[in-house]
Amino acid sequence: MDKSKQPFRKSKRSFRRRLPPIGSGDQIDYRNMSLISRFLSEQGKILSRRTNRLTLKQQRLITIAIKQARILSLLPFRNNEKQLERVESIPRTTGPRTKNK
Repeated sequence: MDKSKQPFRKSKRSFRRRLPPIGSGDQIDYRNMSLISRFLSEQGKILSRRTNRLTLKQQRLITIAIKQARILSLLPFRNNEKQLERVESIPRTTGPRTKNK
């Protein structure tokens, strides 16, 4: 039997159940920065529920906590470190401008 005609078979790999990212003792709160920072990307965006492996209720609570922390200036709305480095490296001229014909 050709490989192309073989029926679809599931792989025999065993899947290990992953631990939940939020432990039973962790409190989802805007002041818990160590917990909140795990659910933000490098740019400061909130990661998706699929990426975080959270339940719907946990994702809602994390989102609310992140937004509260941003409003209270505990977190930046955006992480602009890369953009600032790029802007600073652009050479600027301060001399008089001349028109070329």
